[in-house]
Amino acid sequence: MKMLAYDFGASSGRAVLGHYDGSRLETEVLWRFSNDPVQVGDTLHWDTLRLLHETKQGLYAAQRAGHADLSGIGIDTWGVDFGLLDKRGALLGNPVHYRDMRTLGKMAKASALLTMEKIYAQTGIQFMEINTLYHLMALAESQPELLEQAETLLFTPDLMGYFLTGEKVCERTIASTSQMLNPVTGEWASEMLTALGIPVHMLLPVTDPLCRNGVLTRQNQSELGLGPIPVLSVGGHDTASAVVAVPADGKDFAYLSSGTWSLMGVELPAPILTEAAFRMNVTNEGGVNRTTRLLKNIMGLWILQECKRDWDRKGEVVSFDELAAAAEKEAAFRCLIDPDAPEFGKPGHMTDKIRDFCLRTGQPAPESKGAIVRCILESLAMKYRKTFGELESLTGKRIPVLHVLHVVGGGSRDTLLNRFTADALNRPVLAGPSEATALGNLAGQLVALGELSGLAEARALVKRSVETVAVEPQNPSAWDDGYGRFEAVLAKG
Repeated sequence: MKMLAYDFGASSGRAVLGHYDGSRLETEVLWRFSNDPVQVGDTLHWDTLRLLHETKQGLYAAQRAGHADLSGIGIDTWGVDFGLLDKRGALLGNPVHYRDMRTLGKMAKASALLTMEKIYAQTGIQFMEINTLYHLMALAESQPELLEQAETLLFTPDLMGYFLTGEKVCERTIASTSQMLNPVTGEWASEMLTALGIPVHMLLPVTDPLCRNGVLTRQNQSELGLGPIPVLSVGGHDTASAVVAVPADGKDFAYLSSGTWSLMGVELPAPILTEAAFRMNVTNEGGVNRTTRLLKNIMGLWILQECKRDWDRKGEVVSFDELAAAAEKEAAFRCLIDPDAPEFGKPGHMTDKIRDFCLRTGQPAPESKGAIVRCILESLAMKYRKTFGELESLTGKRIPVLHVLHVVGGGSRDTLLNRFTADALNRPVLAGPSEATALGNLAGQLVALGELSGLAEARALVKRSVETVAVEPQNPSAWDDGYGRFEAVLAKG
């Protein structure tokens, strides 16, 4: 069988062909493309129609490679962002990027109206200004007429699926990232939304993943020269699909989905909405098969990517491998940052922001590229240690039973960061698969097509199909000393 998985990341996307022979799942990237936001005036947009164009190019690529006989198409994307459709089904404006500045102050306004405790009790989602909730509050203030015209809100993977099939759906895992869905009832927190001035008429009923949504429209079939290929609902949030592909045995495991964002968590049968969970600001996102992804969003390799963009713009082009080699030569724990400090969440001038943070917290400012990269990677590993401890505390047990952290996604290829993480946690790291999101997307399609029975069989298939790399702790005692310095930096930052 052949399926096509579309994995839209915040900076790039790809169309990945999956070959399933009944025993193993092999992947082949057919099409890659950049996902570049566009600044128009004071608003940062996604180039959504360009992404649709690239989606079609992926289908052309499949056809050229002799794979027109696809059994299914699945789409996953980053979280929180959305498009609005009018009553004719036309897109109202260009969707806005989650890093746009329009949400500044909206989280504080929401908590003043309802209190953060009440919002958390209704949604169980980590408080972050990028969440859909605050973008809609901003729209209600600045463009209320747009919300009045809106007939339907579609999150990004469902919007891309709508362009292909004409079918409007609201898949559960992506909807859960919005901070608008009640994790206990599985329904919209309508009373809360109304109190915050957000209309609920545009919200569709929430549906579970791993099912058929529709087929390519006749117009798309004619344009692309393809038949009525089914578009299948997978874990629409890319992390939900990545967690499907964690090659773990049993139900007790910890994972780190490592990429632009780092998402560290565990999979649970139900959400945790305790006061401790609220204080730790952890998130209860929907997982495949109505599981809960209890996790923490950490800024991740975005900080390193932004630094590289700074250097590239200045003509100081250097590869990630060269940056890692330079970082290894630098002294350990000379300076540390809080990766989740607000200034690191916005694009631009990242190297200056890192130096300013270090000086503000009484540390020397890193000057060389190697020193900056080591600062970033050590700080991420320290934040992973802190988050891992919080998850252990909330779940009341050491996680996982085998004491291994599964690192999946593109960041699993970062050998230096994996070494730092193993030492910081004093736990073995099992790195891979790097293509976890696409593999989880494809395995989800196989469940939707009736080829696999469910989540356990999907993970077993992934485990048979990929190789992982074990990274053992080498010098954890040094990281115990360094962690004390990191806690002091957090207190000052």
